[in-house]
Amino acid sequence: MAASTTRLFSVFRKGLGFPLHYTAPRTFATSATIQQISKNNQLEPTKPDGVFHVTMIPGDGVGPELMHAVREVFKAADVPVEFDVFHLSEVQNMASEERLEEVLNSLKANRVAIKGKINTPMEYKGELASYDMRLRRKLDLFANVVHVNSLPGYKTRHNNLDLVIIREQTEGEYSYMEHESVKGVIECLKIVTREKSRRIAKFAFDYATKKRRSKVTAVHKANIMKLGDGLFLQCCEEVAELYPRIQFETMIIDNCCMQLVQNPYQFDVLVMPNLYGNIIDNLAAGLVGGAGVVPGESYSSDYAVFETGARHPFAHAVGRNIANPTAMLLSASNMLRHLNLEHHSHMISEAVKRVIKLGKVRTRDMGGYSSTSDFIRSVTDNLHPHLR
Repeated sequence: MAASTTRLFSVFRKGLGFPLHYTAPRTFATSATIQQISKNNQLEPTKPDGVFHVTMIPGDGVGPELMHAVREVFKAADVPVEFDVFHLSEVQNMASEERLEEVLNSLKANRVAIKGKINTPMEYKGELASYDMRLRRKLDLFANVVHVNSLPGYKTRHNNLDLVIIREQTEGEYSYMEHESVKGVIECLKIVTREKSRRIAKFAFDYATKKRRSKVTAVHKANIMKLGDGLFLQCCEEVAELYPRIQFETMIIDNCCMQLVQNPYQFDVLVMPNLYGNIIDNLAAGLVGGAGVVPGESYSSDYAVFETGARHPFAHAVGRNIANPTAMLLSASNMLRHLNLEHHSHMISEAVKRVIKLGKVRTRDMGGYSSTSDFIRSVTDNLHPHLR
């Protein structure tokens, strides 16, 4: 058990670093092992030339345009990252088992990826699991983390928000186990296991501990789904007992939605099953400006995938040069921090926040009239403000 735990939560230094088995990027540890591993684990470059290779999956909708923004800003900031680009899309006929295997092989080699939204068609064509979900399962990307943080200088209904949503994303309602039992009757199974419920609960409490946060809220519907959500809630309560310094509370999902709209300041870290997390991610993103401004990331014990917090393809904006690159750029900045490229991470995140705070260049979703290109240009101009 100890060896398994050590493998799952390797090392966590300052900042948001999660499990990677090569030495340079940050990794995640339990409190029992963190000091010893930190002493033994010295940072070394992963490549002889000091360049990090990252898998890039542009995805659908405005994803390719957002990835172009990332590459332009990285180039201007002289970031030592090379992207291995793979196009995977079900709606653009660029999805196959062979292509999925190529993406997986790249990720297994690089351990880190940045990804756009891979849109899932609603039509049933013989396969229930989408390629996006299959990618998560094959990599065991069990923890999705969305940090909902107000942007300085951009006023919304609620300002100065700072909360984190942690979502289990390998089971629950998204288990893709559906069948027609009799004509006109569909059974859709929701899978909840003790192993994965305890794993995501422990992840949430470890995150709260390392980030010096004071409270974890478990979101559920155990009053109705007494066995499924009841098991999830029980696991959270059991894990909470191991962290007496962190306040623990529970909240029913429908009440949580209302409370987030009325008084989001009461929340710190929220942990929840798959579907609830998908809904709350989008609701919370709306509190601070929408899908274009909130970054997100997904973790397994070995891999880290960085993406937008609210997964929206924004298909009607394709080719119109109006997409907001903020969320993807902030996610890319988090990725650089994960790779221990602190200087470049700080440079890019501060440039993005500086542009938004000045208020002169804002895309339409933020009430402005600037194009995607205008925003990228402004960010690159603000990478070195002392030289201007």
